[in-house]
Amino acid sequence: MKKVLLLLADGFEIYEASVFIDVMGWNLEEGDGSTQLFTGALRKEIKSAFKQRFIVDYTVEEIEVDSFDALAIPGGFEVYGFYKDAYNEKFLELIRSFKAANKMIATVCAGALPTGKSGILENKKATVYDMPVRREALKSFGADVIHQPIVTDDNIITSWNPSTAIGVAFLLLEWLTSKENAEKVRQLMGF
Repeated sequence: MKKVLLLLADGFEIYEASVFIDVMGWNLEEGDGSTQLFTGALRKEIKSAFKQRFIVDYTVEEIEVDSFDALAIPGGFEVYGFYKDAYNEKFLELIRSFKAANKMIATVCAGALPTGKSGILENKKATVYDMPVRREALKSFGADVIHQPIVTDDNIITSWNPSTAIGVAFLLLEWLTSKENAEKVRQLMGF
């Protein structure tokens, strides 16, 4: 079984998180049955952008990186506290630990920024929310910012806005399983 950790910060964008839940869940039930998704955050209860409450499976302290195959990080809204959590040293250290263990990492939109701040995007091609201030922030972390919707470098996926989220989730599924399986799930889901 391939296990994906969906790492959430306060103020995360629900749509950007939900695509990973749905794609991995559809694969579990209708695809090759090989993926399972779990959620993690700094606290057991967090709030999304727009103030919905969520209970996660694990706090950061409870996460054993070796038991996961991939990390997924949705972006979020600054006004709802996204960067307070996303730039927290425990959050960043978990990202570094996934990279050190050579795990796959998939980000959507502003999820590339804590990934960049962690240091793992230095000298790597990446993208982020298509706004000058966000591109400059990613560049300041040493990333080679590419103006494309989805960018991959090594085993890291970055993307530039919510519309790319489903593509990122399917690409992660392809990396975890196969191109044929990801295409089957894509078709079953109607994309």
